[in-house]
Formats: sequence, C-alpha cells, structure tokens
Amino acid sequence: MFDWLLWFTRMENSKPLALILFFGAFCGVLLYVFTGKKRGQRLESYKYIPFDDDEPDRSERSDTAGGAARTQMETQSRKVMDNE
Repeated sequence: MFDWLLWFTRMENSKPLALILFFGAFCGVLLYVFTGKKRGQRLESYKYIPFDDDEPDRSERSDTAGGAARTQMETQSRKVMDNE
C-alpha cells in the first residue's frame, strides 16, 4: 500500500524530483520579481524605510530644508500605493 513512499527513500529517485521542485520554485521567484511595473514602483518606494526611524516629528520636519523634498516623496509613494 505504501510502496510509493518507499520510492522516495531511494536517493536516485528523490534527487531528480527535488531538483525539479526547486528549479520550478526558482523560476517562479524570478517571474514574480521581474514582472510587473507596479511592483517595481512599490518596491522602489520602500528604499527609504530604514531612514524613517531617525526622522523628527512631522511638525519639525516641515520646518527643515529637506522637509519639502521628503513630503513630496511621501506623496509619490502614496500615489504608488493608491494605484495598486
């Protein structure tokens, strides 16, 4: 009844099967990463996330010279998120 499970225990059978499964998963990841312009724009907007922790409050940020540029960038990232 479980003879087909014993087929997997033999290395000459399980290695090619694992190779096919992992190759299929690899191709799936490549297709996911390199297709879709919206995904690329969204991922591009995430590149400033590590610097968000060091930012002052929003009220203080608007007083600084870089506040206008940062506000413009946040607006663009919101537009990207709205288009999803």
